[in-house]
Amino acid sequence: MEFIDVMKMGGPCMYAILAVSVVGLAVVLERIWFYAKSWTNPELLERKLGELLYKGDAEAAASLVREKESSLHRLFRAAIDHWLAPPEALKMLLEQEVRHELYRWEKGLTLLSTVARVTPLLGLLGTVLGIVDVFRSVAESEGPTNMALLASGIWEALLTTVAGLAVAIPAVLCYSWFSSKIDALEESLWRGSDFILREKMLRGRTEHD
Repeated sequence: MEFIDVMKMGGPCMYAILAVSVVGLAVVLERIWFYAKSWTNPELLERKLGELLYKGDAEAAASLVREKESSLHRLFRAAIDHWLAPPEALKMLLEQEVRHELYRWEKGLTLLSTVARVTPLLGLLGTVLGIVDVFRSVAESEGPTNMALLASGIWEALLTTVAGLAVAIPAVLCYSWFSSKIDALEESLWRGSDFILREKMLRGRTEHD
């Protein structure tokens, strides 16, 4: 049985599920690409930056935070670019940067969650419509009911439920995985923010001493 035959048997809801699944797949692929680009090893970056700040090498520190376009690099870049700002102002800046990065990571997940919720409903709708059509045909037919034909109609109607679940299950798994990545990122960003503020206060005390 070819793909187009399955689509025809499933009816209009099958095409709706296909369209929604394409949207969900696009979100998943874009998020995977973005997450791979925006993640870095926080321990390694903090250690390298801490060594440069300890040495007072501002030029090398500025170069380090521009080596990659990860979220943590962008957070540290904002801090290094405004290193002479007062600690309270720097803290507010870092909090703003953390919120901005979290927004970037959460982008598209609402749409993916919607795909995971809608596709099973579309599948159920297609199945119900298919069964209604089967029983309508049986009611309008004359003579004894053909059980083979009835079973065939119900089998075709159930295709949309299968299709809806086949799209929804991977969407739910991807959403959960993305959410776990966001939790890990949020922890690394807040820890990075604390690291920068601690270094700022330590360097400030050292300079005054």
